[in-house]
Amino acid sequence: MAHGTQMRGHLCGIQTAWTDAVDALGAVAAVAGAVDRSVVGHLIVFFSPAYDAETLTAALAAQFPGVGLTGCSTSGGISPAGSIDRGLVAIAFPRQGFRIVSGLLTDIARLDVEGAASTVRGLRRTLDGGRPDGGSGHRFALSLIDSLANAEETVVSAVAWALDGIPLIGGSAGDDLAFRSTVLIHEGQVCREAAVILLVETDFPIRIFKSDNFEPTNRKFVVTAAREDERRVTELNAEPAAREYAMAVGLDPENLSTMSFAAYPLAVKIGGEYYCRSISRVEPDGSMTFFCAIGEGVVLTLAQPRDIVEATRAELESLDASLGGLDLVIGFDCVFRRLDAESRQVRHRIADLYRRYGVVGFETYGEQYRSMHLNQTFTGIAIGRAETPERRDAKIPT
Repeated sequence: MAHGTQMRGHLCGIQTAWTDAVDALGAVAAVAGAVDRSVVGHLIVFFSPAYDAETLTAALAAQFPGVGLTGCSTSGGISPAGSIDRGLVAIAFPRQGFRIVSGLLTDIARLDVEGAASTVRGLRRTLDGGRPDGGSGHRFALSLIDSLANAEETVVSAVAWALDGIPLIGGSAGDDLAFRSTVLIHEGQVCREAAVILLVETDFPIRIFKSDNFEPTNRKFVVTAAREDERRVTELNAEPAAREYAMAVGLDPENLSTMSFAAYPLAVKIGGEYYCRSISRVEPDGSMTFFCAIGEGVVLTLAQPRDIVEATRAELESLDASLGGLDLVIGFDCVFRRLDAESRQVRHRIADLYRRYGVVGFETYGEQYRSMHLNQTFTGIAIGRAETPERRDAKIPT
């Protein structure tokens, strides 16, 4: 859907801006002209893979000198005005009320776990030293990860360990379901096979969240052959993987598509709770590649969808109530949720909810939540409205 260029100012001081400009230079110029750059301390951008990443990054650095800059390519943007199939979404954090530090993990397919943990601990020390009055605020961590490196599980595990209780949420970069090249931006550099980690401390109330819309059935599959390093399952129940899956859902193996995978997800049970393990594609040999690591012996459960609109509405209403009103939600929404919503012709209703509650973010190839890498979920950080002195005084009995 077309938006032109729009901007919204939030009570916490964050400015969100979005544009569907057709080229990178035009998109950056539009966003730079929409926000008050004098107050920006850090800028996060989510952008279409149709843009040239090097051109985009250079233009952002020129328009926002001295501002921290991070971002990634997407399979669709989410703005407070609705979804953006092609374009640029920007979240401009003010220097006042937010303290942000960021780091880059490189060569994540061969991640040095101790080195990654050391980087995160260094970010924590920097954040500790940057407190203006020695006090503490509410903290969370954001991760942006190159999904095509197939390393999210290792990255998230190492980062969560080093965060020592600071909650982590985030998303895996996308490229409009092409699965050819996903891109990250960190401090004026274009990065691949990397992960960007941000630590944020804010004076405003926050909640992290995870929402899904599926429930398990009684149909089980045992992974009897797999190449875990490739996230590829060759056999389910000792049968060719794609054929066994297709038979279970009543489809022709030759006609399996991303829509099929979105409508009939598989899940794994961990600690009494089910988590999606979405299929990325069927390979020519009949094996199936997943968005998450899958090992031999894992039991997968066929899941069936619940009402995606009502599940999303319930999550956002709960966050709104717990925070005493939502100011902004930074969300990471699986691209398969969009495909499922499109197939059920309810995407416009999801967009209405995102507009109502001020959701901004992108459609991902995977979501991070605490120490886990997930699929087919909606995760994020909700920022509430700060309690003003007037509201506090109103609660004092006279």
